[in-house]
Amino acid sequence: MKKQLDRNELILVGVMLFSLFFGAGNLIFPPFLGQEAGIHTVKAMIGFLVSAVGFPILGVIAVSKTDGLNRLANRVNKMFSFIFTILIYLSIGPLLGIPRAGSLPYEMVLKPFATKEFIPHNLALLLFTSIFFFFAYRLAMRPNKLVDRLGKILTPILLLLIAAVFVASFSKTFPNVESVASKYIESPVLVGFLDGYQTMDTIAALNFGLVITMIIKGRGVNDKSDIVNNTIKAGLLAGLILTLIYSSLAYLGMQSGAFFGTTDNGAETLANIILYIFGDFGLFLLATIFTLACLTTAVGLITSISQYFESISKYSYSTWVKIFTLWSLFISNFGLTKILEISVPILNIIYPIALVLIILSIFNDYYIKHTKVYKYSVYITIPIAIIQVFVKSDIFNWIPFYRDGLGWVAPAILTASIVYLYELVKNR
Repeated sequence: MKKQLDRNELILVGVMLFSLFFGAGNLIFPPFLGQEAGIHTVKAMIGFLVSAVGFPILGVIAVSKTDGLNRLANRVNKMFSFIFTILIYLSIGPLLGIPRAGSLPYEMVLKPFATKEFIPHNLALLLFTSIFFFFAYRLAMRPNKLVDRLGKILTPILLLLIAAVFVASFSKTFPNVESVASKYIESPVLVGFLDGYQTMDTIAALNFGLVITMIIKGRGVNDKSDIVNNTIKAGLLAGLILTLIYSSLAYLGMQSGAFFGTTDNGAETLANIILYIFGDFGLFLLATIFTLACLTTAVGLITSISQYFESISKYSYSTWVKIFTLWSLFISNFGLTKILEISVPILNIIYPIALVLIILSIFNDYYIKHTKVYKYSVYITIPIAIIQVFVKSDIFNWIPFYRDGLGWVAPAILTASIVYLYELVKNR
C-alpha cells in the first residue's frame, strides 16, 4: 500500500480537479471583471481569487477530511445534513449546474447562427444539447477513466487553446487601460470577492471532494491521512492552474475594456477579444473552448452526484447517471435565462452556509469533541441568507456588510466565537 501518488499521477489528478471546476462560467467572469475594473483589476482579482480559488480548494480538502459532504454537514445535526446535502447536489447538479453546462455553449456561441430560415432555435438547441449530453453520458459511465480522459486529453486541449488566445493577444495593440465601473473604485477587493461567488465553485467543491478521494483510493492510497495529504497537493496544483488562467483572462478583459467598451456579460467580452485576435477562425475557437470547458464540468457533476445518490438508495450508479443525464437534457432546453431565474436564489442561500461549514472545518481540531459551534453558526447564517435573497429592504442595513451581500459574516463569526469560548470554559 503506497502513501503518496507519484509525480505523474499527482499532476493528472490535479489537472483533472482543475477541469472539474473550470466550466464556461469560469471562462466568462474573469474577463468581465477585467473589463469593468480596468486599472483596479489587480486589486479586484485578489478578492476574486480568494472566493473563486481559495475556498473551492478548501472545500475539496474539507470533504476529503470528513469522508463526504454528508458527514461534514452532520456536525450540525442529522436532519440538516440530509436536507442540505440533497439541496447542494440537486442545485449545483440537475437543477442548475449540469443544464447550464449543456445550454451555455449554445447560447453564447451558436445561437446567433440559428435562424428560422435555416434551423429553428428550439430545434438547434435540442440537437446541440443531445450531442453534448451523449458524450457527457459516455464519459460519466466510466468514472475510473476520468483521470485519463479529462487529465490526459480534454483538459490539456482546453489549456492549450486558452494559452494560444493569451499569447496571441500580444500581437495586437490595445488602447490605454481605463477604469470603467465605479463600483470598483471604492472597494475593488470586496467587489472582486463577491464576483467570485458567481463561479459557484465552492458549492461544486463539496461535490468534487468525494470524487477526488475515490480516485486517489483507486490509485492505491488508502490511509485517511495520506488521502488528505494527496488531496491537498492536487488541490494546490489545481488552484495554481486556476489562478494563472483567471489572471490571464482578467488581463485580456482589462486590455479590451477601453477598446470595445462595456458589454452585457463576459461571454461577449471574450468573444470580442477572440474575434479581434483570430478573425473568423475565432468563432470556431470560441465554440471549442466553451464546449470543452462545459463538458468537463458536466461530467464531473454527473459523476459525483450519481455516486452520492447510489450511496443513499437501492439504485445503481449507472441508473443515476442515466436519470441525471436525461433530466439535465430536458431542463437545458428551457434555455439559460429560465434556468438561472429559478435556481440562482437557491444557490445564493446555500453559498454562505457552505462557506461557514468549510471555514469551521479548517479549525475543527481546536474544538471539543461534540462541539455546537457548527450548529449555532449555521443556524444564524440560514435566516440572514434567506432575508438577503428575498427581503428587499433597508431595515437590516445595520448588520455589518449587509449592503454588500455579506450580512452573514459578522453574525456567524460572533456566534462561533461565543460558543467556542463558552465550551472552552465549560470543558476546563
